[in-house]
Amino acid sequence: MSGSGSSADFWSRLRRTTPARIGLGRAGTGQPTAAVLAAGAAHAAARDAVHLPLDVDAVVAGLAALGLGAPAVVASAAPDRATYLTRPDLGRLPGSELPRIPTTSTDGVPELAVVVADGLSAEAVHAHAVGLLQALLPLLDAVTTVAPPVVATQARVALGDHLGEALGARLVLVLIGERPGLSSADSLGAYLTWDPKPGIQDSARNCVSNIRPPHGLDYDTAARTIASLVAGARQLGATGVRLKDGAGELPTAE
Repeated sequence: MSGSGSSADFWSRLRRTTPARIGLGRAGTGQPTAAVLAAGAAHAAARDAVHLPLDVDAVVAGLAALGLGAPAVVASAAPDRATYLTRPDLGRLPGSELPRIPTTSTDGVPELAVVVADGLSAEAVHAHAVGLLQALLPLLDAVTTVAPPVVATQARVALGDHLGEALGARLVLVLIGERPGLSSADSLGAYLTWDPKPGIQDSARNCVSNIRPPHGLDYDTAARTIASLVAGARQLGATGVRLKDGAGELPTAE
């Protein structure tokens, strides 16, 4: 009995440190009923997150309150969710000619374009996109002009390359719902790309992933990392494998 109790205490301590399913025990040759039901519920939550449509009006309202200008809304070439899930290539392409997106910089060319995309979890966008931007914007230096945000539906990361090029932006930041798993259905990813244009490889991007407080990366930590990457990209003239994550270290004023 004491051995069984010690084992239970051991797994209980470990489970408090990770969302992974560990030390579930067994019932005969299978798992306990509670573990099976919990896995089923997590799987259902992940499926729901993939199919949940983006609440465009709510996201636009939240972004408009940031003071960056009126958000634009664009759609990818995937006409519906079923097509989006089976044709990833269409999610990387604009559905039609991109609308003219106004900028707020004096020379008409923004330093940074921000794209908020549904990706594979609109729930992540609903929960975290505006909060992350609220933490990020004060950390950007004075020379980083930010274009009015763009909301993209049925979108993959590479759609941001088309939008960044249309704006003439030096950098594009795509905030997108990441693929749900059995431990997280609302994880937000942030992808930063220098000199965006169609055809850029994923190795030319930097990614900050698993943004989902309190269970993942918190907004302040993610924002500091993104801001440091923006500053580093400007100095290097590149993102991706050439740009190393400074772990949130922002340049200090001279």
